[in-house]
Amino acid sequence: MIWAYLKEKTTRIFLDILFAGVFALCFYLTDTSLYYIWYPSLLCFVLFCLFVIWDYRRFLKKHRHLLKLANHIDETAQQLPTPKGWLEEDYQMLLRTLLHTHRESIKINTENARNRQEYLALWTHQIKTPITAMELLLQNPSENNPAKQSRELLGRLFEIEQYVDASLQYMRLDTMNADLVLQKYLLFDIVKQAVKYFARSFISKRISLHLEESNTLVTTDEKWLLFVLKQILSNALKYTKQGSISIYLHPNEPQTLVIEDTGIGIAPEDLPRIYEKGFTGTNGRIQKKSTGIGLYLSKIVLDKLGHGILISSKEGCGTRVEIFLTKL
Repeated sequence: MIWAYLKEKTTRIFLDILFAGVFALCFYLTDTSLYYIWYPSLLCFVLFCLFVIWDYRRFLKKHRHLLKLANHIDETAQQLPTPKGWLEEDYQMLLRTLLHTHRESIKINTENARNRQEYLALWTHQIKTPITAMELLLQNPSENNPAKQSRELLGRLFEIEQYVDASLQYMRLDTMNADLVLQKYLLFDIVKQAVKYFARSFISKRISLHLEESNTLVTTDEKWLLFVLKQILSNALKYTKQGSISIYLHPNEPQTLVIEDTGIGIAPEDLPRIYEKGFTGTNGRIQKKSTGIGLYLSKIVLDKLGHGILISSKEGCGTRVEIFLTKL
């Protein structure tokens, strides 16, 4: 500690020695007898030593106080020693800023961890349903209609694939900005990928598709927009027992994609909450297949892409989803 103190006070010690040398040189050049200066010099030396001892003890006390504060980082900003000058005040302000940033970071990380835990619990609960159904089908093989059983197994496997895909994208949300590749794409090339993904579902449920293609170019990220379209189509197919799903560009807004179904629609009281995480609404409670995550994720992704979404619906008359692909 003595060495640390001397190292910090190097400039002060150097100046003291320099000033003492200047006075000694002046006395020497003026032929002043040392007999007249030894007493004040000795007195100054004693006072200097006393000051050094006092200053060293103050330095040591402050050092130990700061070490204690290091073990209670959350209270540090309120218990810092009184600053002795502008620089110390600036350092304390910087420390408080860093501490505030650190706390906010911990808060965000804690919230993200809690969200992941909640999602994992929900995902685990939901994925049990298709797995259990597959186990039952395999335990009771159908000899009369193996083709139907095979289709049912493929359907359950497809459900599991959707859950896994959604969970992977959820885990990537935190690093989404670093993963974005924004460039111009043909919108309906991406739409057709989503439709192809659900081709088996369209056929098995006998839902007709009305697709009005165009050569519209949009600036977006193909992978993330495709993920959103899959979520929207998944909901449309889930809640449409019969009829059709139409995909087309808005007649008055060429950068707006419309996905419209003839399904059971959404209750008016549920519409304001459809983007909330975990909200399943009346339909979700009846169908018992909703996770309340799809639209929540879609809204987050579209916001990060600079796009927008508007959902309108009338209970019993279908749902209309508008995706605004212009930069907001």
